[in-house]
Amino acid sequence: MSLRQMEYLVAVVEEESFTRAADLLNVTQSALSHQIKALERDVGGPLLERRPRGIGLTPMGRAFLPHAELAVRSAEQARRAAKAAAGAAGGELHIASLHALAVGVLPPVFARWRRAFPAVRLHLHEYATTEELRDHMERGVADIAVGPRPEAWHGPVVPLGDEEIMVITSAGDPLAARTEPLTLPELAGRDWVRCALEPVVQGKPWLDWLCEQGGFVPRTAVWTEHSSTAVRMAVSGLGLVAAPVHMARDVPGAVTVPVDPPWRREQTAFARVELTGTTAAFVELCRELAFPGTG
Repeated sequence: MSLRQMEYLVAVVEEESFTRAADLLNVTQSALSHQIKALERDVGGPLLERRPRGIGLTPMGRAFLPHAELAVRSAEQARRAAKAAAGAAGGELHIASLHALAVGVLPPVFARWRRAFPAVRLHLHEYATTEELRDHMERGVADIAVGPRPEAWHGPVVPLGDEEIMVITSAGDPLAARTEPLTLPELAGRDWVRCALEPVVQGKPWLDWLCEQGGFVPRTAVWTEHSSTAVRMAVSGLGLVAAPVHMARDVPGAVTVPVDPPWRREQTAFARVELTGTTAAFVELCRELAFPGTG
């Protein structure tokens, strides 16, 4: 099997269509089909199946795909790294991160990068959960990831700083006038806006685990899918939300209230291979701009 055949397979799966994949790869559909069939002969069975609404993977294909993706993306990363090491102008840098971080802390990093390295194009890959982020990084989707420290990661991990989590509420809430940090017991009996993407600690959603330490169960008023939605719901008066401070920066009427002891979560940059050239430069910008004063 060849790297090109694996590249063709990955394109068909991502596009869910032979026609769109052929257009993307700038080859004829017959040539694409021929290469996929040759790959299937080589591995000993069908990898793809046609479905009423597109192309799907067979059980063999599902087992094969992560390895094909890793091979294809590792080759792409190798080409980008070689160009960067040689000082070649231009190129691309692929960044993976959680959606909340992409919205909250990465825009100024990207803006500074654009001014400093205008010839290097950035590609941002956003994920909802830390599990998705880690899984796609293991499969080689990006050169560098920005997110919580991954457990048992075998590549370089660089601490960037701490993401501070506070209670966010509306300007009309009595808590908005607080000048002293809140303590956990003071939050008992309040309504909360929760997010389905809440981290899990010791098998429990983070807020459930945290409030248990204070001797109470949080009263959930609303469940949302995304933290950005949860913040806006809280600011409208539906309840409190525990969220990173950066999620409230551009929300009119949002009030952040600190807690004692502080709630913090470490954020890192991590990769599969040694950080050099553009990846190292991007990490340094993240250390400077994403979490200033906390590293």
